[in-house]
Amino acid sequence: MSKEAAAQSQGVIEGAPLWSPRPAFADASNLAQYLRWLQAERGRSFADYEALWDWSVRDLEGFWQSIWDYFEVHSISPPTCVLDSTDMPGARWFPGARLNYAEHVLRHEAKVSADQVAIKHLSECRPLAAMTWHEMAGQVRILATQLRHMGVGQGDRVVSYMPNVPETAIAMLATVAIGAIWSSAAPEFGVGTVIDRFSQIEPKVLFAADGYRFGGKDFDRSAEVAAICDALPSLQEVIWLPYLHTDATPPKAALAWAELMDHPPVSREDFEYSYVSADHPLWILFSSGTTGLPKAIVPGHGGVTLEHLKLMHFHLNISPASTMFFYTTTGWVMWNILLAAMIGGGTVVLYDGHPAHPSPDLLWKLAADTGATCFGASPTFVQMMEKAGLEPGKTHDLSALESIVVSGAPSTPETFDWFYRCVKQDLWVTSQSGGTEIVSGFVGAAPTLPVYAGEIQCRMLGMDVHAWDADGIEVPPDTVGELVVTRPFPSMPVKFWNDPDNARYRDAYFDVYPGVWRHGDFIKINQRGGCYIYGRSDSTLNRFGVRIGTAEIYRIVEQVEGVADSLIVCCELPGGRYDMPLFVQMKPGVPFDDEVADTIRQRLRSECSPRHVPDSIHAVPAVPYTLTGKKMEIPVRKLLLGMPLKDVASPDAMQDPDAIEFYVRFAKAHARERDAA
Repeated sequence: MSKEAAAQSQGVIEGAPLWSPRPAFADASNLAQYLRWLQAERGRSFADYEALWDWSVRDLEGFWQSIWDYFEVHSISPPTCVLDSTDMPGARWFPGARLNYAEHVLRHEAKVSADQVAIKHLSECRPLAAMTWHEMAGQVRILATQLRHMGVGQGDRVVSYMPNVPETAIAMLATVAIGAIWSSAAPEFGVGTVIDRFSQIEPKVLFAADGYRFGGKDFDRSAEVAAICDALPSLQEVIWLPYLHTDATPPKAALAWAELMDHPPVSREDFEYSYVSADHPLWILFSSGTTGLPKAIVPGHGGVTLEHLKLMHFHLNISPASTMFFYTTTGWVMWNILLAAMIGGGTVVLYDGHPAHPSPDLLWKLAADTGATCFGASPTFVQMMEKAGLEPGKTHDLSALESIVVSGAPSTPETFDWFYRCVKQDLWVTSQSGGTEIVSGFVGAAPTLPVYAGEIQCRMLGMDVHAWDADGIEVPPDTVGELVVTRPFPSMPVKFWNDPDNARYRDAYFDVYPGVWRHGDFIKINQRGGCYIYGRSDSTLNRFGVRIGTAEIYRIVEQVEGVADSLIVCCELPGGRYDMPLFVQMKPGVPFDDEVADTIRQRLRSECSPRHVPDSIHAVPAVPYTLTGKKMEIPVRKLLLGMPLKDVASPDAMQDPDAIEFYVRFAKAHARERDAA
């Protein structure tokens, strides 16, 4: 990227208007169609999106009943009510209903032609290929039938140690279709990380691949699979996918995928879904778990069905004409959300491998080759593209592309600006923020609204999101506060696994404001309803009583020439003192010197405030990340406060366990210096 382009990017003003939907685009959107239905069927009309959102959170029963009716949710028994109480936790949605999430995905098979594609897929082991709705649904029915023959039934746990390939999606849908409970770990997870998760839930069946390829390098996981099996006495069956080595023989006692699928077709008419209560466990998802056992989070069939119908149609504008791609692994909730595009009838694009191998533009080539209409990635991916000097709009045919979904970390104005400069100008660039816990977003996008730099367009429908201060008082617009949700929503967890009295559940979200969901993020909501996320509030930089989100720091520091990455923490010390060191990783070959440090201090002081200036700046070999791509701010802070590494973070939960070693040594030396002072 030229210096002029870099200067232009760095000059983007937060909240500057970047895009407005064409009237035809907005009018044809799923959201506009729903508004016309509300007018015709419910006699309700709304002046703008904010008015619609306000109704959706004030009249929870009316709004969620409209979602049920509009999408013709199928239940074999009628619910007795929409919501039996507004307690959090404890609210039960659509009690009495009996439904199945997988049926609402697979019902699209009956509506499409034989050649309509459900999944397009590419990996470092396989060429680009496609699977039709009829092929996918047919394989789901065969597999579900075979799982039943194995004795798998409602409530049994089925787990996966598989890459992001169609077989994993088919296994998930087959599991869910028979009322069993699905949980997934990505094959790059270490043995300890997988055992920490799966041992909590005592699975009956494991789907496992022999390995995977990443960045051109093969990773055989046969030994890891054997160790996982040995640690899970509840396992009765292991299904083996020869993915890395297609001619590999299954281990003893394992059943090959091909053998399991070598059975006669099961027709739609002959297959019977297991209809379960709305709060019957759908999946078990795990928190990133930097220390201690990860939380085993349990969403329900009914809540996720409703939430994904709303999310995909109204906030991502997915339709049968859509093709959605998001770069993810099977160990991240974005995998579940990507597959949910099929609940809107859309095609999904799966990719397994390094996002920039063999060339940095790989994913953009994939988007062009698959005709992606919706492209998703994390802000870290955007930084990688910008640093590589890519301008994919000039080098690839992205004419089908309509929208961008940026998720996984707070987005900056520069992230938005890069898409408009380097991809295309007529583009609905969206940022979302939610969590594994809700299998969706709290704040996100609406196709009828303009896009402003760095701004999340809106609070999502049915999500009563507010910004509160420490005393539980709503802060004025344009003020940063704690992200809270003051009324229940269907996709909130029905429980944590092995948490019979909800003690861990309450401690995770309701310990600060009883009865109100505190998500642990800082949020700012402006006058027009736009939102900004400023990082985790539990990694807050508390600077002499002023709370600062880490994202504010990273936005400035990582614009400084030569800086590749950074991490900052703030430690509260005895006597009301604070210590806020900044750790900076330089680009290869670029030295860290006083000039770099002075530039960082000057820019933070002038572009943020004197309180944003760190007490010290240190060059580091690497910034540590969790397996789900989050900076390990809290573990580093705990190290600096004197906690031992074994109580701070599990190596199996890190992308690079060696990256934390610098901070262990630094913490010891820094403590001696601090004590001496």
